[in-house]
Amino acid sequence: MGVNTPRPGRRAASPAELEALASSVRLRIIRLAYRRPLTNKEIAEHLDKDPATTLHHVRKLVAAGFLEPQPVRRGNRGAKEIPYLSTGLSWRLNLGPDPDQSIAEAMLQAYLNEISGSGLGALDQTRLVVQVDAAGRAELMDRIGALLDEYAERPATPGAERTAVYVALYPGE
Repeated sequence: MGVNTPRPGRRAASPAELEALASSVRLRIIRLAYRRPLTNKEIAEHLDKDPATTLHHVRKLVAAGFLEPQPVRRGNRGAKEIPYLSTGLSWRLNLGPDPDQSIAEAMLQAYLNEISGSGLGALDQTRLVVQVDAAGRAELMDRIGALLDEYAERPATPGAERTAVYVALYPGE
């Protein structure tokens, strides 16, 4: 998923999909439920949110195709629970222009909320300024996108630590 960077072989996001992605909470839910089904209660606990608020976001993500309900299971006290799993759809869409910057803002806020919960010590980061023309910038984004696509398609390694990646290109002064 990239804002303003069309990727070959991906379809354009629908208005309902774009609206669903314009929330940092919903972006975090998609990441949390990636290859690990979670109930609404578990999602709410991870996000330190009220379960009713979280359920609103979960339902919006299900309706837009970003989460898929899994078979009902029984909770600790015998109550029925529905776990949800990310479909991976957000990575397979072209988001197109973001005129009001709502998705870009949601992506940045989701990243900031996630790293604040992990602590800066867990963050492995670097910076680089390159001087390239428009074609070079497009090539850079294509190559980064291809690498991320390659890793997104890899099967999950049982027991392996989950790793999140955030990439941003911005003017280097």
